[in-house]
Amino acid sequence: MAKSNSSGSFSVIGADIVITGDISASTELHVDGTVNGDLTCASLVQGEGSSVKGAIKAESARLAGTVDGSIDARELVILRSATITGDVHYDALTIEQGAQVDGRFAPRGSGKAQPQSPLAAKPGSAGDEPQLSIAT
Repeated sequence: MAKSNSSGSFSVIGADIVITGDISASTELHVDGTVNGDLTCASLVQGEGSSVKGAIKAESARLAGTVDGSIDARELVILRSATITGDVHYDALTIEQGAQVDGRFAPRGSGKAQPQSPLAAKPGSAGDEPQLSIAT
């Protein structure tokens, strides 16, 4: 990439591509193939048939495939077709009904992920609290 910080630019890993090794991108990354390694990018869009085996770090991520590793994202959307095995750290989280997650959820910056239930929210605790929404 000649211009790594160009607005509107993105990179695509096609469905027929298998990458072994870590990936770092300063822009949006669309993954339809298989990545065996850690993935760091500004924005991640994961296709339904794709697989990531490694940690994901992104400002925003929209996951629809399989992830086997931890996830750290400011804005995270987990679609119903997603299957995630690993701990999830987030600032804002949306999970579609039907998504499968085997791991612990925690707001970013809180240290270790602790099991949390959206029903166990403390009354009157708003403001800087991370947002969790369940999409139907």
